[in-house]
Amino acid sequence: MDMETTVMELIIYSGESRSCAMEALQAARKKEWQQAEALLVQSTQAGKRAHQIQTELIGADEGCGKIPVNLIMVHAQDHLMNSLLCREMAEEIIYLHKEIDSLRQSR
Repeated sequence: MDMETTVMELIIYSGESRSCAMEALQAARKKEWQQAEALLVQSTQAGKRAHQIQTELIGADEGCGKIPVNLIMVHAQDHLMNSLLCREMAEEIIYLHKEIDSLRQSR
């Protein structure tokens, strides 16, 4: 396992997941519901890939400190956690946008 490449992939996929979630929010604001849903799916897919990489790193470490923890590793983990939270919050906010839109239309 090339550690530098693996950590960079973790950052890249996490960033992609976060970016798609944020784009989904922007689409929802414009009431582009299908686009918002498609972007959430893309966010989920990128997030799953990032999570797979994290799982591989945990497996390689075997709980024994075999993987060195350095600033870039911490940075990658930070990106992953932020992307997961962003994705979850985006889903909830989009749901609220839909609810508000539905209430406005029923008036």
